[in-house]
Amino acid sequence: MDNHSGVGVIDKAAAILGALEKGPATLAELVASTHLARPTVHRLALALEHHHLVGRDVNGAFVLGRRFAQLAATVSEDRLVSAAQPVLTVLRDRTGESAQLYRPHGEERICIASADRPVGLRDSIPVGTTMTMTAGSAAKVLLAWAEPERMHRGLARARFTAAELEKVRNQGYADSSGEREPGVSSVSAPVWGAAGTVIAAVSISGPAERLTSNPGAIHAGAVVDAARQLTEVLQRTVIA
Repeated sequence: MDNHSGVGVIDKAAAILGALEKGPATLAELVASTHLARPTVHRLALALEHHHLVGRDVNGAFVLGRRFAQLAATVSEDRLVSAAQPVLTVLRDRTGESAQLYRPHGEERICIASADRPVGLRDSIPVGTTMTMTAGSAAKVLLAWAEPERMHRGLARARFTAAELEKVRNQGYADSSGEREPGVSSVSAPVWGAAGTVIAAVSISGPAERLTSNPGAIHAGAVVDAARQLTEVLQRTVIA
């Protein structure tokens, strides 16, 4: 395969990223594997790190950066929505409550798919609605497994605590009642991408008088099952 595009700086950056596909590497190891000059590797690696295409592990070695997971999630969104719709419909019918799929959107979260309860009192969230990351069960799920910087930034303004996020990680789901909006309860669980990051949250929401103040006790199993099904679909098709 021809690895030369004719644009030297791009070819060199691609060589560095290709080397990091095999795992963490020191500067010396990158020089050895790419056969590029040490100053060139150092300069390009730092530039790639600035754009989060390269990161560092706990030992200071270079690794592929978090931007790749973010880009993959964006590219796969249409397929994610297509895969989610039947899963959300089954979840709605199983629980009798409106179901949604949220993904991070800057400092907020956005509803990218939904299946509303057809009749009666319901919590209806139109597709495209942006919501806070400081309250609600979906916000807890999306922050619980976020990178530390994003998590700490969210916790600074959140109505929940770091201890609550630890509980979410331990039990595998989050719930809330009256946290985002008075009288509304919800339950959410994480959807995992192939890169091992949480890319979305599956949720149900509805009136607290029906879901109670402890909605997880009633519906956590159904929501976790739906999130697991969607995760399995995504990982089989390798779209995230």
